Amino acid sequence: MSQLKTTPLDGLHRSLGAKMVPFAGYEMPVQYSAGVLKEHLHTRSAAGLFDVSHMGQIEIRPRSGDLDDAKRALERLMPVSVLPLKTGRQRYGLFTNDQGGIMDDVMFADLGDRVFLVANASRKESDLEILRNGLTDCDVTVLERGLIALQGPKAEAALATLNPAVRDMKFMDIGEFEILGERCLVSRAGYTGEDGYEISVPAEATEALAKRLLELEDVQPIGLGARDSLRLEAGLCLYGNDIDETTTPVEAALEWAIQKPRRRGGEREGGFPGAEIILEQLEKGAARRRVGLRPEGRAPMREGVELAAAEGGEPIGKITSGGFGPTVGAPVAMGYVPTEHSAPDTQLYGLLRGRSVPVKVSTTPFVESGYKR
Repeated sequence: MSQLKTTPLDGLHRSLGAKMVPFAGYEMPVQYSAGVLKEHLHTRSAAGLFDVSHMGQIEIRPRSGDLDDAKRALERLMPVSVLPLKTGRQRYGLFTNDQGGIMDDVMFADLGDRVFLVANASRKESDLEILRNGLTDCDVTVLERGLIALQGPKAEAALATLNPAVRDMKFMDIGEFEILGERCLVSRAGYTGEDGYEISVPAEATEALAKRLLELEDVQPIGLGARDSLRLEAGLCLYGNDIDETTTPVEAALEWAIQKPRRRGGEREGGFPGAEIILEQLEKGAARRRVGLRPEGRAPMREGVELAAAEGGEPIGKITSGGFGPTVGAPVAMGYVPTEHSAPDTQLYGLLRGRSVPVKVSTTPFVESGYKR
């Protein structure tokens, strides 16, 4: 078994009493002494600090010096409109394969002279290969930096104590800010459904920044357990569970990420891996669909639970993510069902420990988002 990697905050996690677990090749905190439930609710009411340094931070620079060259090259790898993205803004993107499957979902940003891309930890090596093979006229560099997320309704007030200018940012803005004497890259986004920031910081300065933020009364450390329940309530996909190489963007209900210029009739139609399949599904629909689910009762339905259209019936779908939603106060889940069974309020049944438990299709998010538009 290969040695697990650590992040720049490994020592801090241990000093805070974190329970450490293997995750995507790293030792990561799953929870602290407060526990997952309290960490989740604290993020929803105040501000939670997450270590996301395990994720891939990648910089793309066109050798021509014209950033549009890099953007055009990226459009050959993903069905997303990259070219019109303005400096200081970021966007959600998807790498696809020839079958239309999702190789990874990423965040990418225009920084004026370069594109900054954040990849999922489990996919960063494969993403790097995709980028280096597809962007032959660009320099693709992995940044060895820390990355922390500050999430929650009091995140703005907390980070503004270190640089008041972050108050002026809107959802999906990104820019460079001086924080504790270091040049940091700050984006107003996250993975919880709450307002907040992600802060890329020099590796050696990560712990000092985290400690300073944790000195604030409203900020507490949050582990992977609450990160998962928060993103589930927000209806956000987890790569490897809700999306993977076998799911298309349309099946995954992510067609909102494919802008009009890349669709049929658009000025930059197609030209990405799996375009024929994805464009066809955009027009005609897909045979299955990712949906939100609300199980009846208090027992969570977790990943792998099969779904039937009738009590005691044959499986027609499966749950990909599920658990108890602390903010909702009830179980929530996501999964795939045939499109004809995907309308909100459709009655289904989860096959749970030999029983058929009622579950209804639901819209997502389960909790209203708090983004600062």
